[in-house]
Amino acid sequence: MTRTIIGLLLAGICASPATAYPQNGSSGTAPTAEDLYPHIPSIPPIGVRNTRYLDLPATSLGPVVDPAKGYRLESLGDGLYMITDNVYQSMFLVYNRGVVVVDAPPAYASHIPQAIGEVTTKPITHVIFSHSHTDHIGGTKLLGGHPIIIAQKETRRLLERAADPNRPLPAVTFSDRYSLRLGNQALELSYHGDGHEPGNIFIYAPAQRVLMAVDLVFPGWMPWRRFAVAHDIPGYFAQVEEIRRMKWRTLVGGHVARTGTHADVEAQSEFMRDVKQAAADALANTKPAQGIDLLDPANPWAVFDNYIDRVATKCVNNLTPKWATRLAAFDVYVWDQCYAMEQSLRID
Repeated sequence: MTRTIIGLLLAGICASPATAYPQNGSSGTAPTAEDLYPHIPSIPPIGVRNTRYLDLPATSLGPVVDPAKGYRLESLGDGLYMITDNVYQSMFLVYNRGVVVVDAPPAYASHIPQAIGEVTTKPITHVIFSHSHTDHIGGTKLLGGHPIIIAQKETRRLLERAADPNRPLPAVTFSDRYSLRLGNQALELSYHGDGHEPGNIFIYAPAQRVLMAVDLVFPGWMPWRRFAVAHDIPGYFAQVEEIRRMKWRTLVGGHVARTGTHADVEAQSEFMRDVKQAAADALANTKPAQGIDLLDPANPWAVFDNYIDRVATKCVNNLTPKWATRLAAFDVYVWDQCYAMEQSLRID
């Protein structure tokens, strides 16, 4: 997609604030993209396919997955392991009588027993749900047996509503905190409120100093679109800051290719501060209805759409120089983040 085509597609949303152009058969010369907006973003907007996405920073990548196996197993120390296909991540903890699995993504859940079999012959006795979303727990039945399922009570409520046979209801629920102590191992579960979604919990392994918090931090990567489709964006921001302040050695974020470090959380926190400031500045310096067709002000949805698009454009342009090469897939979701941020600043 050439810049000219992108510019023409953006023309309606990036009009110059000083000019209204006639349409619908009225007289006048059609403006060029440069007439309408001289600073078209280099990152194509939603709905415009990039010719090629930006290269991924090497620091964002992890060890490769053996395609014959379909997963990668990584020791996190003292009987705790991460399983990943370099898109999703889950964990399991081996104790003296069995194994506790944390999440079972359907993308590779059928391989989890095989992965466990690489280190122990003990059975799966417990499964912990990080939250209710099917992409993280929809493979639970593929684990086999009849493990005890543990989750926060809001997760059970959402699963009852979903009535999905692939996401069995937890037998054990809790409100704020739950300590799972089995033989020589322990996991501390805690609920920190509605961020990603109600019921999304932190899972901490104190002996290994490993924190698993899913769909909040994406080590080395731009967060999934609209801050991982956060149910509550201020709550999402607050939970990332809580993770930043906590003491842990290794972070399992539930997605992408590698575990996280405190430097990864600091980088995402910095990006989130920047996108919030960029959206706030754009909102403060953009006026509704400027530059739209003279016939459109009777259509309030069109006026507002034009305004929001111009706000998002300023936000994207602000962020691109600093972040385009620092976070993997910045260009994939930067528009989503700017749209979500301006919406949250206006109404939350």
